[in-house]
Amino acid sequence: MSGNRFDLIRLVLATAVFAYHAVALTALDPFGPLESGLAVAAELSIQGFFIVSGALVAGSLARSKTVANYTGKRIRRLYPAYATVILIPAVVSLALTGNAAGVARYVGANLVFLNFLSPDLPGLFAEGRFTAVNGALWTLKVEVMFYIALPVIAVLMRAFGRAGWVVLALLYAGGEAWRHLVPVLLQNSQAPELARQLPGQLAFFASGIALWGLWRVAKARPMLFGAVGLLLLAASFAHPYAAPLRAAGLAGTIAAIAFLPGPVLNAARFGDVSYGVYITHFPILQAMIMAGLFVQLGFAAGFTIAALFVFAASFLLWHLIEKPALRPSSHYRQVAS
Repeated sequence: MSGNRFDLIRLVLATAVFAYHAVALTALDPFGPLESGLAVAAELSIQGFFIVSGALVAGSLARSKTVANYTGKRIRRLYPAYATVILIPAVVSLALTGNAAGVARYVGANLVFLNFLSPDLPGLFAEGRFTAVNGALWTLKVEVMFYIALPVIAVLMRAFGRAGWVVLALLYAGGEAWRHLVPVLLQNSQAPELARQLPGQLAFFASGIALWGLWRVAKARPMLFGAVGLLLLAASFAHPYAAPLRAAGLAGTIAAIAFLPGPVLNAARFGDVSYGVYITHFPILQAMIMAGLFVQLGFAAGFTIAALFVFAASFLLWHLIEKPALRPSSHYRQVAS
């Protein structure tokens, strides 16, 4: 697992999503070229997250002695920090409004990853362009569903033996069919939201699992992976019929960045803050907008202050919540030593 840049990649991807949400939430360029361009970057970043997760979590499962051991590692890594960012805004809302029923509804839905059932909190962000407390958390539901499905996928791949790659190919094809055909076949306002749920993300997770299976090859030949990846990625944007190539292209590109010769640039040296950046930035931006700071200071100064808050919160989240929850043998703790 050592000698790669996956920690840096995850941090860059989280920061790209943060930048997009800063522009979208502040309505700096509503539906304009800046917002649209950053939206594409954010979508690619989320898809990249799923690929990296597919690779690293497949590796975690392979190194786990039992499914229970694997499950414990996933819960320790994901849930303590997740619960923290759910509960802190809930406490603030309760203190401001005293609306225990509304807060309980939010906490109950969000603690079990059903964010869409109650995305808002009483007294918070009602006047903003978007009223959700943390609109970035929908991906965590997809992530958890993948964690649950992965042991089953692994069993199927072992059952197929050398033909186990067929399982990944079918998952890839099925995921892309869901992602692209659901909006066409359903033709209602909820179709795009349904299309981006887990079946629609399977191609990215499957590409990550494939990357884990080809880890040594990718590490030995990153230029080849990068060249093929960039070609497929460009093709996926060039024509709608080639859009299903995006997951494979993005996986190859990520592999090249991770394994190309040169300094590793350990982005987690002082703390693995990428997860924190992803799950804290949205409510911090919302709070700053609610306080009128972006209006008073302007976007550039507001974004700079938001970045300071986000990285400070992520650093504290890592050292106070995430790191203590992990086992001493955890890769995340080791790289941050």
